[in-house]
Amino acid sequence: MTTTHLTNAQLRGLRSRLNVDKAAAEQRLASSEHYGLGDSLRDESGDLSAYDNHPADAATETYERGKDIALHEQEELHLNRIEAALAAMDDGSYGACRVCGEPIPLARLQAIPDTLYCVAHSPRQDVSDRRPAEESFLQPPFGRTSLDDHEDGYNGFDGEDAWQIVESWGTSNTPAMAEGREIASYDQMAIEADEMDGYVEPYESFVATDITGNRRFIVRNETYNHYLDNEEGEPLLDRE
Repeated sequence: MTTTHLTNAQLRGLRSRLNVDKAAAEQRLASSEHYGLGDSLRDESGDLSAYDNHPADAATETYERGKDIALHEQEELHLNRIEAALAAMDDGSYGACRVCGEPIPLARLQAIPDTLYCVAHSPRQDVSDRRPAEESFLQPPFGRTSLDDHEDGYNGFDGEDAWQIVESWGTSNTPAMAEGREIASYDQMAIEADEMDGYVEPYESFVATDITGNRRFIVRNETYNHYLDNEEGEPLLDRE
């Protein structure tokens, strides 16, 4: 296809811009050593091992490496588009849309000299509906601390459960800081301190059997005593 709507002067100006952009892109790739991708992540971080005691540092390095890869791919794409536009100039097809064959307006070519498509057929005009996979695990937004408050019947592991595990190792709170509650021990300071952990009914925490299931016995713990004090369950249970 022969270009008819661009003059020789316009083609020379556009070719000059493409050559300048190509040289700049190649210079950026060379000066940055392809955005640092010439070396391994271990060499870039300086760590002797990828498994260490600094997961935050490793996460930062991983994030930076991902950003470098994205910048490198963007630069390579730009360079490929420039080379395709220069090749189109050489074969005389530059300035015509590769889809419909209609002339691409000069104003568009001056704004994006490496384009080979008109506005209507630009392959990058559609906004992608794809979302990061992480978003599916972050719903509801800012409310993942306690999913059982948002979803009826939810009994999975959520942010509240994670905090309870961390809290069990101790916090700076003291019983004296409790407001409106009579708390005598640090154990009662935890979120839902009276929540049954590992069992459903209270008696399950003190009724047990041996490995064969034949011998049954009672573990006389605090829950057992509380069970008797409230006159719950079987009258055969006693404190002896």
